[in-house]
Amino acid sequence: MNRIKELQDFIGSQQSEITEFDERLIRKLIQQITVYDDRFTVRFKSGLEIDINE
Repeated sequence: MNRIKELQDFIGSQQSEITEFDERLIRKLIQQITVYDDRFTVRFKSGLEIDINE
């Protein structure tokens, strides 16, 4: 829960809307991206995992 609060505070402290790639923000949020033949998985530092099938 502390990590989630830290991420919420970081996002809330941003000066404006996110309109372009922000490597600092990505490094704060994402732990790992795994690429497979038919999909990829994004694992966030909060523990959430999302499978993307495209």
